Amino acid sequence: MREYPRKLRINTQLQREIAALIQENLTDPRIAGVSVTHVESAPDLRNATVLVSSLKGDDELAIAVKALNGAAAVLRRGLGNVLKLRRVPELRFKADTQLRTADRLNSLIRDAVSGDTDNARERGDS
Repeated sequence: MREYPRKLRINTQLQREIAALIQENLTDPRIAGVSVTHVESAPDLRNATVLVSSLKGDDELAIAVKALNGAAAVLRRGLGNVLKLRRVPELRFKADTQLRTADRLNSLIRDAVSGDTDNARERGDS
């Protein structure tokens, strides 16, 4: 799908403002340490999917996503006060697992390379 500059600007602004609203306005301990990694809004700007990540485990991230979806109306109201948009999109939060997947793949690659190096050393290859 083609990205338009206005939509990219709005996604970036939504990401910045949602992150600030989470940090400043929400006091729920379940969402402590959550960061907004990406926002993808629909072409008509009625809905926006917000990807969030955390350094905590997958279970804690799932709990945080559930809490954020529960607080979506509060965040949307806060966005309405800050943004100058005709229609503030409805927010839907999802867990961003790309960082965890990339970390696992890097670990697997490192293990394979070190295993190959060990095998080459045992055979006498350099």
